[in-house]
Amino acid sequence: MEKGEVTAPEMKGVEDRGQSPESMAELLDGGYGRLPPKRGDAVEGTIVRIRPTEILVDVGYKSEGIVTARDLDRLDPDYLKALKVGDKILAYVLHPENRNGDMILSLSRALMERDWQEASRLFEAEEILEKPVAGFNRGGVIVNLGRVRGFVPASQIASARLGRGMDDAEREAILSQLVGRQLKLKIIEMDRRRNRLILSERAAQREWREEQKARLLTELRQGEVRHGVVSSLCDFGAFVDLGGADGLVHLSELAWRRVRHPREVLSLGQEVDVYVLGVDRERRRIALSLKRLEKEPWSQVEQEYEVGQLITCTVTKLTDFGAFARLDEDIEGLVHISELSDERIEHPSEVLEEGQEVTLRIIRIDVSRQRIGLSLRRAQEEQVPEHDLGESEETQEIEDLSEETGEVEDLSVETGEVEDLPVETREVEDLPVDTGEVEDLPVETGELDDLPVETEELDDLSEEDEAGPTADTGKPSEDVSTLVGD
Repeated sequence: MEKGEVTAPEMKGVEDRGQSPESMAELLDGGYGRLPPKRGDAVEGTIVRIRPTEILVDVGYKSEGIVTARDLDRLDPDYLKALKVGDKILAYVLHPENRNGDMILSLSRALMERDWQEASRLFEAEEILEKPVAGFNRGGVIVNLGRVRGFVPASQIASARLGRGMDDAEREAILSQLVGRQLKLKIIEMDRRRNRLILSERAAQREWREEQKARLLTELRQGEVRHGVVSSLCDFGAFVDLGGADGLVHLSELAWRRVRHPREVLSLGQEVDVYVLGVDRERRRIALSLKRLEKEPWSQVEQEYEVGQLITCTVTKLTDFGAFARLDEDIEGLVHISELSDERIEHPSEVLEEGQEVTLRIIRIDVSRQRIGLSLRRAQEEQVPEHDLGESEETQEIEDLSEETGEVEDLSVETGEVEDLPVETREVEDLPVDTGEVEDLPVETGELDDLPVETEELDDLSEEDEAGPTADTGKPSEDVSTLVGD
């Protein structure tokens, strides 16, 4: 026996035991009548001898299979060291029978076949796996599933942002940072014949997030406070990742003051606590709020401000109907266009500009509706009689018409949605009856001639006028031009 050889007790012939085979069936059951395995078959066997240069495996054939030294060198040293006589192993048939009549086996190929079988199972089951990145090239990153080499194309990587205009050096610099990082992956393509295994991090994340979102939609309750990370900013609000599902913080829920864009309050990747406003399980939506975790500033307005008070404000927005001005960090008021100047102006930009600091007078406070009315033209007066304080008729008429159209809520200062009012509501100040523009219409415009005969102005004529000339004189009882002058 060679040095280092480990062997199982050799079988003695049936003759040595003084026994003879009872029948041919026993020989067939012992494997002597079994068809020889073919190249590429995976066979199960038992280790019967371990030598430094080979391992003998009983696979139930007429002779043992041999695992050569070349194949042993491909095995992991720890795996090889753990093998012992009597172990059941899976072997890959390289040659059913060589020139010496021996069957050549491979343990390394058998391990790879086992890993391919596991990959096939994961692919068919559409399971998500987690593997570390083993390497990279300019096209993507490499991961190993046992002895099977898998590839994740750059287009399927979610953990790194790769721009289309990047050169190879820039791409490789970014991809190199992923080496060693654990990625959640899903097999999206498999071709055993071509040794092709393609995985995707994006597909795995989508599926994983769907599962987490379903869980969160079940668990979340209105009024809860959750910790999350800002995942996206857009014009209408910010999305916060709650751990697998994104909730929306609408622009109006970012702060008590009016916010033009979420970037004024948040930044990507920022960790925040959010208040759960609502959960729509049917539409799979989560509504969140930041401002509900802060003290409501309007609760202190009446203690800090009073009607008639002069205060320095910052103009935040100009609209067709007036200007918004910020009193402090969270409170804004409206200066209606009629309160900007004693002279008629077409647009607030004729008097103010955004960002300008200006002294204004408070003319109305409505805490219940979270509104403060301001005036520029009255701020220039040294003292305003108390009965003159209050908003102009034009301002009040806008609110009255809003109530009729059911859009009172859209006038909220902090949401800045006043511009969403229908045109006929926003243009109330253009109505002649309310603004007093009737007296500005000259008689000589000739517009009276355009009135149809059935117009209501004819009703103002006296009955005598309607009757035409009198029998005595043949003249109208009163000159029409006199009526117009009246």
